[in-house]
Amino acid sequence: MVGQESMVSAASESAPCDLAPHGVVDLRGRRGEPVRLTYAADAVVVVGGLPGSGKSTLIRRWEPAVRADVVDPRRTRLACQAVMPSWLRYAAYRPWTRTLHLLRTRAAFRRPGPLLVHDCASRWWMRRLLARWARRYHRELHVVLLAVHREDALAGQRARNRTTGGRVFRRHVRGLTRLTDALEGRGRAALPGATSVLLADAASRERLAAVAFLTDDHLAHLPHQRRSGTVQDADHPA
Repeated sequence: MVGQESMVSAASESAPCDLAPHGVVDLRGRRGEPVRLTYAADAVVVVGGLPGSGKSTLIRRWEPAVRADVVDPRRTRLACQAVMPSWLRYAAYRPWTRTLHLLRTRAAFRRPGPLLVHDCASRWWMRRLLARWARRYHRELHVVLLAVHREDALAGQRARNRTTGGRVFRRHVRGLTRLTDALEGRGRAALPGATSVLLADAASRERLAAVAFLTDDHLAHLPHQRRSGTVQDADHPA
């Protein structure tokens, strides 16, 4: 596995090229130049994947350069822990934390401006909720799915000294396996409501150097091959 800390240095060796995903964009197994993902100014970008796949690392890399809201369940959990007695086990207030996270997520959809959402993407009901909120508040919904092998995700968990229980992890694996299989078989129809789904593995995620939220005028001036669907990749044209 390529270490998560190497992601930033590897991606920053050259200036990234722009890529405006549409449809299903599969970068798995495709090494090459760094890319800057470009989306509409008020787009919602969900970063999904197994625990330990590198979601938090990717969002931390992108966040300083963009003025975007970030919704992360870990941040909600830490906020709840800060106001709870130290002797109280997390399991006792887990339902309240999860409810608060959903309320925070819906509230973020209502606010103007771009939004980054940290989510495993393995739960069908959460994917439907995100799509419903995107429709309700007239926002484009995009997904960046870190489809790494389970061994890479487990190694990522060990590296951060934060592990997920075996039963929960296996449930995430099953959910994401079903989703990636459906995307390969049915394309974007497997994720209703999403304008684009970008698939990256442990190698190609290093290329995701930056994200930008642009006005329609700026997006319109991107080269055509950076805006079409299927596999938009200058190094490996479709």
